[in-house]
Amino acid sequence: MRACLEETGYLVDEGLAVTCFLALRLHRPLFCEGDAGVGKTALASALAEGLGAPLIRLQCHEGIDASQALYDWDFPRQLLHLRAAEAAGVSDADRLESELYDRRFLIARPLLLALQTRPSVLLVDEIDRADDEFEAFLLELLSEYSVTIPELGTLRAEEPPVVVLTSNRTREVHDALKRRCLYHWFDHPSFARELAIVRRRLPRVSARLAEQVTALVQALRGADLVKPPGVAETLDWAEALDALGASEVDTELAVQTLGSVLKYREDTERARGLDLAAVLAARGR
Repeated sequence: MRACLEETGYLVDEGLAVTCFLALRLHRPLFCEGDAGVGKTALASALAEGLGAPLIRLQCHEGIDASQALYDWDFPRQLLHLRAAEAAGVSDADRLESELYDRRFLIARPLLLALQTRPSVLLVDEIDRADDEFEAFLLELLSEYSVTIPELGTLRAEEPPVVVLTSNRTREVHDALKRRCLYHWFDHPSFARELAIVRRRLPRVSARLAEQVTALVQALRGADLVKPPGVAETLDWAEALDALGASEVDTELAVQTLGSVLKYREDTERARGLDLAAVLAARGR
């Protein structure tokens, strides 16, 4: 499993590799929790690529309901079919009703699509943004990997999808959902691991620039920031500096490009007050 993920460019430690293996072997959802930008969503993409399966993504938000996540009926097509049947002189009400609720008029949203696709990786992204009712609905669906549609009956997955749920911990997800999942906390990586990620994901970036950017981001995380930068921001910063033609970074250039890594005015002001020159000097500048 570790080799499979690393072939896609996603570096994992032994603990995460074991958790992913168990999620596949036991057909259990994988619940990934941690700060934004630490690689939770990227894990689902890497699993899909490594397994050769399509990635089906459900982006959660406040107010999301079953019709947006599971299925809906194609009302315009149903209406056209009804008018065509009436024009053809069909008057059998039972026949018309059965035809209207045929599977050809069913619009599969991400959850149903994942149950019908074999194999597939289902990403339920930012479940902490959804409300309690949707969380309870999702709990029921993931327990049996099936769904009951009143007009069609119960649809069950022939092969359960690989399910990855992510949470940025903006609120606590209920224990009932967590108990049915394998859990993994995503922490910010060490300097060595983060540098390895940058070198793997951005091979065109010079080794010196990658090392300096990683060191600067590690230093920023040690400051009292509103939103500490994640690995995604490290990659963004290195890519931005490379786009400017830089093979290394100095304090002036680092300050000029802080918008690539920090997204709050307070964080930018605090970063300008840090001794970035000392961080760079510790890396041989």
